[in-house]
Amino acid sequence: MSTGPEIATTAGVVRGLVDEELGIRTWRGVPFGADASGPRRFSAPAPVQPWRGVRDATQFGPPAPQPTYSWTDKVIGDEDCLHLDIVRPDHDEQLPVIVYLHGGSFIMGSSHERMLRGYHLSRTVDAVYVSVNFRLGVLGYLDLRTIGEDCVANPAVRDQLLALEWVQDNIAAFGGDPDNVTLMGESAGGSAVTTLMGVPAAVGLFHRAIAQSPPIAMMHSRAQANLWARELVYHMALPRQATLADLRGEDAADLVRAGQSMMWRGGELMHLNSCYAPTIDGSVVPDHPLTLFEAGEQAQVPLLIGTNSDEAGFSKYFYLRTSARSRAALRLLTAFDPDHAPRVLEAYDGATERSQFAELLADALFWSSSVRLATAHARTAPTWMYRFDYAPAALRWLGLGAMHSLELSAIFGDPGASRANGLTRLGGMEGIDELTETMQYHWGEFIRHGRPGPEWPAYGPATDDTPGRATAVFDETPRVVYDPKAAKRRAWEDYRMTDWGNGRPELLEELGLMVSTELGR
Repeated sequence: MSTGPEIATTAGVVRGLVDEELGIRTWRGVPFGADASGPRRFSAPAPVQPWRGVRDATQFGPPAPQPTYSWTDKVIGDEDCLHLDIVRPDHDEQLPVIVYLHGGSFIMGSSHERMLRGYHLSRTVDAVYVSVNFRLGVLGYLDLRTIGEDCVANPAVRDQLLALEWVQDNIAAFGGDPDNVTLMGESAGGSAVTTLMGVPAAVGLFHRAIAQSPPIAMMHSRAQANLWARELVYHMALPRQATLADLRGEDAADLVRAGQSMMWRGGELMHLNSCYAPTIDGSVVPDHPLTLFEAGEQAQVPLLIGTNSDEAGFSKYFYLRTSARSRAALRLLTAFDPDHAPRVLEAYDGATERSQFAELLADALFWSSSVRLATAHARTAPTWMYRFDYAPAALRWLGLGAMHSLELSAIFGDPGASRANGLTRLGGMEGIDELTETMQYHWGEFIRHGRPGPEWPAYGPATDDTPGRATAVFDETPRVVYDPKAAKRRAWEDYRMTDWGNGRPELLEELGLMVSTELGR
């Protein structure tokens, strides 16, 4: 590598790197927001303070504070984490822009994970790739307004907005087209994409959207926001009258550890009640994305959305008894909609078999809400849907398929960086090169032109010529299917996904929220 060109941003000049071997230019750890620690913890982000001279942008910045899931309780990261990484091909043409929001269950991840660095993707699709860091977990995805008013409900969403504004103001200097920005993310990052599509302040900041395996229904209602704020204080061993000042005085690593404790020991995951998610706050996030899309109030931009066929394959090993699986499935469905939960469960034959339970969990978290959102969006804007089916032979031998995040290997063109790399090294990856070429072709066409290749029909209702709901299936031999899993899709149609807590009256009473119509407000 050699020293890259110096670029003037609105805050100062940054100097990056040129990798002649890879044919890219990259700027790393470029700040877009100020340090979010101390008095700025739990608050809206502030723009970065300008600097003098040339800032070195050859090293990645720290990730947001997060756990490591090791045998210790080590926490990594720094609250001064609002920075982004930029990659572009080593030439001077103006190019479309990808802004990527990483996944990690709202608690982990960074802009510079090896898989997400974007070197191969940027060069292959000929785009400027921007990967964003933002606050996570306790510090980014909790609404603490019940503890004090001097905070905001959605720090992470506001971080993402600030990054998009920075791109509009600065990306032209890096050779990117600010009028052709694709917002892209996977898992929690995919949820960030669909959330931002319903954020009024984000209108005009991006022009296309790609949401991969988004857990769209995972939005915090008022009940969840109140519950998790209370639980944080408890797990920090603070008095019930603790203030935001008290929480700001605590070490960030201790807050992260407390957040992990309340997630794993609270027993709420069996009710699909994650500690962390965007909050419906009535302002920045005015309502649930599914509600906004149904009303046609989302950003009217082309959307590419999809899921993997075995997202929750790991759950096949959760329960030993068939009766336990069925009870667990009904419990998690009832948390949202006790009236329609039995009909959904019936569509999966009671979810007594391991494969049925895993499919139900995957569909509850990812597929059913993605189909509903795609259906709504297709009424007003171009929409394409996919399903990723490819799995290496080693995974299939273990009884697993295309698990969560496996599609990243093909889209980013770096199978060696996959979390399943240990298995993929065992072989059985026939067809992955061809699949990577196909998916990068379609993603590239969408990023450049707002539509994938002509081989992939748009998603929409049935017509005189087609049965509708065209879905591109990516496997060793890609194909298009129409209305996949139609019976299961119909079973989910009346199921309410937007008001968590309807099946938990005892908890709502405890929190003083007995009227379900108040949950999203």
